[in-house]
Amino acid sequence: MSIHGVTAKKSGNFAIGGDLPVHRLGYGAMQLTGPGIWGHPKDPQEAIRVLRRAVELGVTFIDTADSYGPFVSEMLIKEALHPYAADVVIATKAGLTRSGPNVWRPVGRPEYLRQQVELSLRHLGLERIDLLQLHRIDPQVPLEEQVGELALLQQEGKIRHIGLSEVSVSELEQAQQTARIVSVQNLYNLAKRDAEPVLQYCEMHQMAFIPWFPLATGQLAKEGGPLDELAKRLHAKPSQLALAWLLKRSPVMLPIPGTSTVSHVEENIAAAEIELSDADYDMLTQSI
Repeated sequence: MSIHGVTAKKSGNFAIGGDLPVHRLGYGAMQLTGPGIWGHPKDPQEAIRVLRRAVELGVTFIDTADSYGPFVSEMLIKEALHPYAADVVIATKAGLTRSGPNVWRPVGRPEYLRQQVELSLRHLGLERIDLLQLHRIDPQVPLEEQVGELALLQQEGKIRHIGLSEVSVSELEQAQQTARIVSVQNLYNLAKRDAEPVLQYCEMHQMAFIPWFPLATGQLAKEGGPLDELAKRLHAKPSQLALAWLLKRSPVMLPIPGTSTVSHVEENIAAAEIELSDADYDMLTQSI
């Protein structure tokens, strides 16, 4: 598929929280860091180019977290894109602490969450974070205290909207008793759909569903597999079909494929050009 004329605009639009419009195909900035999501990337200038190219191709929703690096991803975003275009939405997360490569521990103490939000504001160069997501629920801290601190920061004008990550429907409903939740970011892709009940809840309540790990196609992408066969027929890549499937699956779906190279970000955004027929969509859905 040629990159000429490709734009994320063709993925459609969704208004997060009802008042924050974005193009549905976004960019996830986790892979801009070093190995193990730790430290700086091998080629910081390529990371800058990736971010700028994504925006050039119509991406208006960029997802990151304070724990990516930590803070490396946020600072690269600021270096590449600040001052931000009026239509660009930066979403970040707090609630996972880091002590080394591939090590993640939930910390949801209110004072910690407040500290991390203040640092993210500084590292991103923002006065208000459009979407702040609780990265994980800390089982050692009552959920209402974790969400309650984010609600206080929202009242202070430092957060516009609040989201959650890796939650069940019951946890989502519990959090809604403390603050308005506008988005959920759960593991979800063509090959792993355990979060289907949460997606259905989001559809029912017009909440954004942000699937992380959207390109985990696994065996489906192998030579001769269903994705490979259809990809050849549509002159596309298997990974592009996985993204096209997500976009067709639900109007509240906001896929955020991540990559550390310009060529791959162009390839991912080209998935917005693919219009799966109902038959092709059903074939992919039933291929597992």
